[in-house]
Amino acid sequence: MTDTIPQRRAALEARFPQWVPITLDGLLDRCAAEFPDRPLVITDDRTVSYAETAAWSQCLADGLAALGVRKGDRVGLLMANYLEFVPLKFAVARAGAVAIPFNYLYRTDELAYILAQSRCNVLVTMTGFAGLDYPAMLDAIAPGWGSGRAEALPDLRAVVQLPTGGVPRAGVLTVEELGELGDRHPGASDGSRAEPGDLGDILYTSGTTGSPKGVMVTHDAVQRTGYASALTRAFEDGRRILFSLPCYHMFGYVEGLMAVMFVGGAIVPRTAFAPADYFAGIERHRATEILCVPTMTVALLEHPDRHGRDLSSVFAILSGAAPAPVWLWEKVRSELGITEITTGYGMTECGGAMTMSLPEDSLERHSATVGRVKMAGAAGMPERGGDLCHYRTVDPLDGTEMPAGSEGELVSEGPTHMLGFWDKPVETAAGLRDGWVFSGDLGRVRDDGYLQITGRSKELYKSGGELVMPKEVEELLTQFPGVSQAYAVGVPDDRWGEVGCAFVVPEPGAVLDVDQLIALCREKLARFKVPKHVLVIAADDLPTTPTGKVQKFRLARRAAEQLAG
Repeated sequence: MTDTIPQRRAALEARFPQWVPITLDGLLDRCAAEFPDRPLVITDDRTVSYAETAAWSQCLADGLAALGVRKGDRVGLLMANYLEFVPLKFAVARAGAVAIPFNYLYRTDELAYILAQSRCNVLVTMTGFAGLDYPAMLDAIAPGWGSGRAEALPDLRAVVQLPTGGVPRAGVLTVEELGELGDRHPGASDGSRAEPGDLGDILYTSGTTGSPKGVMVTHDAVQRTGYASALTRAFEDGRRILFSLPCYHMFGYVEGLMAVMFVGGAIVPRTAFAPADYFAGIERHRATEILCVPTMTVALLEHPDRHGRDLSSVFAILSGAAPAPVWLWEKVRSELGITEITTGYGMTECGGAMTMSLPEDSLERHSATVGRVKMAGAAGMPERGGDLCHYRTVDPLDGTEMPAGSEGELVSEGPTHMLGFWDKPVETAAGLRDGWVFSGDLGRVRDDGYLQITGRSKELYKSGGELVMPKEVEELLTQFPGVSQAYAVGVPDDRWGEVGCAFVVPEPGAVLDVDQLIALCREKLARFKVPKHVLVIAADDLPTTPTGKVQKFRLARRAAEQLAG
């Protein structure tokens, strides 16, 4: 890399002296005109250019329109990071529809809830992945889905399948056949185009009410966040980003795909994380940046393949989801040869990562803070010097503003923040107040503008970078015979950041087998939600307030002490 970080930022700002909102498909078309032959998606089996992706997305959009998809309809994408995800994602936008990328590790009950709550009109699904049989899951959720409308999901009009293992369901359209349908109906989607400020995505995140919430974001919002990432991370022309973090999450979608398009770069998506695969992908495709969470970074450093691969192309890493110590970044520099480190913090409700440390920052800043508000240039807030958003702290009890530099609940406002939660007005009113998103995270904004996270006012915890909803685990455990009460908390873990620990209270006279309880969770929950530890506790030993409410922070402290001992 010959250009300096300031030179790269200056070049990017010169390309975008003013922000002109466009739709997601409009962004792809603009890039296809400017970088037609450059690769956009690179996999081991196939590479597609910007022009090819744009043309492919047009065929798929026309196919969706021929299926009856109209402006504002909702199209679910139950897909891992396969190459087809990208043209399908832009096809949904081109058809004027709203994309809902689902967590493809959901078990049957979880998927049933999301499909019904989103009122999904068309579902594009893999046939199999990670041992999950999606057609069989749909059979259990909505019998008859393959031959017409299913009574259990009255809004679902059609299913399209991507053969990824197992046997595709006979008579159900494939992604390839969807494109062929579009070829027979050219221009079918032309009358359904969206506007930049229209709803473009519904991205599901866990909530405090015991059920996932669909965050509504516009076409323009995710592009502003992506551009701000490219500017803050100082992208060079043609950056190549390798990642396995899923595109149903803002991390892979915005920090990978959206960001790289502003410099005509490419993504190298992987369908699952394995250190050896990361190293092989970097070497084969000359990736210049990788996306990780700290647990992944540790695994890379521990894997022997790093010594036998040519990693000379990669010089940057973006790490999120949890803080990491200085020693980890020192090893990243010395053993992986990575010179530019960036960490970040944000929420789906805000449009993804809103703060980032800078690649030129000290290692101490990467570890002690979650960065400063992203610089966004023309895409940012003019009244804030081009920053992407604005943070302040409020009293977590009454919402009153705290003095500058004080610890409190972090709240933010900005042009990338959500429209609200899909079909959840009560939760929207609580989480979005007068344009400010209330994070539920405790922290402070330092005098230098860098944020520090000091805790969570909510009870959610993150395991391996994925947010876990304790109520969901607790409700499942209390269905087990002999379990009277259950309380799930997060406890520190060297590899995963946090892992779940469930305290269970047995019914009088009952003897609980903790292995059976963990097995139940493995059967019913996505892997990141399964508690690593289950501890049996007597009801009288539960720490409570004077009014009898269980104090989870004391349970978490007890778990940490007991497990450490």
